[in-house]
Amino acid sequence: MKVEIWSDIVCPFCYIGKRKFETALADFVGKDKVEIEWKSFQLDPEMDNKEGLNVHEYLGKRKGGTTADGKRMNDGMTAAAAEVGLQYDFDNGIINNTMNAHRLLHWAKEEGLQNELKERIFKAYYTEGIDTADIAELVRLAKETGLDPVQARKVLEENLYVKEVLQDQQEAAELGVQGVPFYVFNRKYAVSGAQPSEVFAQVLNKVLQEQQPALIIEQGEGSCDINGNCN
Repeated sequence: MKVEIWSDIVCPFCYIGKRKFETALADFVGKDKVEIEWKSFQLDPEMDNKEGLNVHEYLGKRKGGTTADGKRMNDGMTAAAAEVGLQYDFDNGIINNTMNAHRLLHWAKEEGLQNELKERIFKAYYTEGIDTADIAELVRLAKETGLDPVQARKVLEENLYVKEVLQDQQEAAELGVQGVPFYVFNRKYAVSGAQPSEVFAQVLNKVLQEQQPALIIEQGEGSCDINGNCN
């Protein structure tokens, strides 16, 4: 079973959704056969890399409000994150363009450590106040995940995997994705948003059942039933 997840680093629901999906996956009977692929989606692809941009101020302005409005919204997200065991620290967060992080994640997919790097980058942004657009920081995070830091720096400095990021975003548009997180199961079922774990569990089980071959019984002669009747 393949699960493709469109998300952005600076989408707080995406990290929360990751935890809710993982909770459902932990109890799923077919979890060892589930392939997860993270797809790129940028909520603000035109954002300039501005060092030290305040998260509350940015959100407030983006929503047509004030810094205080942004903080109120972020406080609500912090409470929602805590419900699934995540610690958000928007006061020290650094908002930035996410292209570098998405490019690095495409490379990590080829190295077999995409999910691990996604988790590390999420934690860096939401909990540790790290600038996840900064090349040096991303190289460090890649190394901590078990990736080659020299190759990671090459990916970032040589601007590799831009095409792959843009292809993911084009594909999202073709699928009608309006927001993230957005989960696609075997290109047949989709779940939009950080839904309760029970919703993810229901979809996982439904897809699994449909993957099982149908048992077609042809009745005929040459058999015996449980009552001892043979024909």
